[in-house]
Amino acid sequence: MAQQLKLVIITGMSGAGKTVAMQSFEDLGYFVMDNMPPKLLPKFWQLVRQSGNVKKVALVVDLRSREFFDDLQEMIAISLSTGTVDTSVLFLDASDAELVARYKETRRAHPLAMDGRVLDGIHQERSLLSEMKERADLVINTDHLTPRQLREDIFEQFENQDKQSEFHVEILSFGYKYGLPIDADIVMDVRFLPNPYYVPELKSLTGRDPAVYDYVMKQPATEFFYKQFLELLKLTLPGYQKEGKTSLTVAIGCTGGQHRSVAITERLGKDLSQDYRVHVSHRDVEKRKETVNRS
Repeated sequence: MAQQLKLVIITGMSGAGKTVAMQSFEDLGYFVMDNMPPKLLPKFWQLVRQSGNVKKVALVVDLRSREFFDDLQEMIAISLSTGTVDTSVLFLDASDAELVARYKETRRAHPLAMDGRVLDGIHQERSLLSEMKERADLVINTDHLTPRQLREDIFEQFENQDKQSEFHVEILSFGYKYGLPIDADIVMDVRFLPNPYYVPELKSLTGRDPAVYDYVMKQPATEFFYKQFLELLKLTLPGYQKEGKTSLTVAIGCTGGQHRSVAITERLGKDLSQDYRVHVSHRDVEKRKETVNRS
């Protein structure tokens, strides 16, 4: 039986981070091609098999390729029909506001609005890519990710290809004042817990600092809630695995995403890591500092 090749198709909104993704996959040892016309895929696979040296391939495909959508669907169908190519689609997304800000910063024209408004091009592109986003195996929203954080997320998802089928849990803290995480499967609101923000010596710290962590955890309401929530997750996670999910994102939210949600997320990560592969991140932990520095 022929050895199965790894193929990752990188697509998504223009300006959402495909260049960073391409560089990340290169560092992971993938053979990366940017803006390959989908119709050239059969010839490309022929060359790959003849070489015998390429085992992992990442193809960046975006709207610079004409007849994009139909050709991309055909590309995926061809790779799946071979039976020797393990294909996955990575879709990079960002909000309209964030994309407009990035285009203004770089002073680039949108590929679908060379002579018009950037926002018009974004809307047209989002409409065209809506079905592809629904079919993607992994969607990463880069609104609140630095290039380094995006790189870390890609490494987390793709670094160990032998473990891609292993179920893993993403635990994310966030602040409700900055909006809900769009990729969360389970959202827990911990704003009912006593808030360290109103303790002067704790206000500028975060839930990763021992003083804040201990303050949150020593509250009677916290301990009772946490034990119940942990048991609920231990009860439900096997069910998600049984249903075929390879990952589950649990989002813990407080007002600003700096104190309570961070502390709960840190503890949850340690406890669940005893039974599952776990990745912990804090979306908004530095947001308040950034706001203060800008003001």
